[in-house]
Amino acid sequence: MAEATAATDPDPAAIAALKHVGLVGGLTEAKVSCAALGDRLDASTQTASRRLQTLEAAGFIERDVVSDGQWVRVTDAGEAALRGEYADYRRLFERDVELVLRGAVTGGMGEGRHYITLPGYAEQFRARLGYEPFAGTLNVDLAAESVRRRGEMAGIDAVPIDAWEGDDRTYGAASCYGVTLVAGEERYETVHAIVPDRTHHDDDQLELIAPERLRDVLDLDDGDAVEVRVTATSRADAPDEQGEPETEVA
Repeated sequence: MAEATAATDPDPAAIAALKHVGLVGGLTEAKVSCAALGDRLDASTQTASRRLQTLEAAGFIERDVVSDGQWVRVTDAGEAALRGEYADYRRLFERDVELVLRGAVTGGMGEGRHYITLPGYAEQFRARLGYEPFAGTLNVDLAAESVRRRGEMAGIDAVPIDAWEGDDRTYGAASCYGVTLVAGEERYETVHAIVPDRTHHDDDQLELIAPERLRDVLDLDDGDAVEVRVTATSRADAPDEQGEPETEVA
């Protein structure tokens, strides 16, 4: 849960341009002219050019400009953004959407234990997740296909963890996604993937928290294959249908 400065994401107009780049073959590589892109976007050539520049600055595309246009390729970060958009539309038209990410258990740097136990986070975990997490995280290295699909998590309901101020610094916000962790024939359902708004971790790593030490209860070692099944979740302290908050787990 360590923090770093995050770049500003492109606005919806730039994401629309990204979608059109992908549709003409940019997930591999495609030749794109600003005039043609402007026609598709119902915008001027200059506007289309600015949107491509915005996407390039954000790391969502790579460009090689030539005399009669440019070769454009959508990066992994750009594909993740598109998958996030796709996940939003799935939520509109499909129910009980589940995202399955695959990877392998890996050792962490020990930072999870420190952040999980900080009072500003711990109090929110107890109230909003309904349990006190084990003091540490299980780190999962995602497989290449799952790294690309990780962006779909943005379209799944999660439990928000608010930023808070300590004595000497501000600690950032995060989202906790409900997870079932599967290892072979064993599974553990009371798990959350914690995704800080700002992080040092690359998109190929995922941190999991649970009431117990997952390595022990699932007999996991570094390198063991696991599935992280992500589904929509809500706060444990959210009001029920009668307007009363659910009972908090001590």
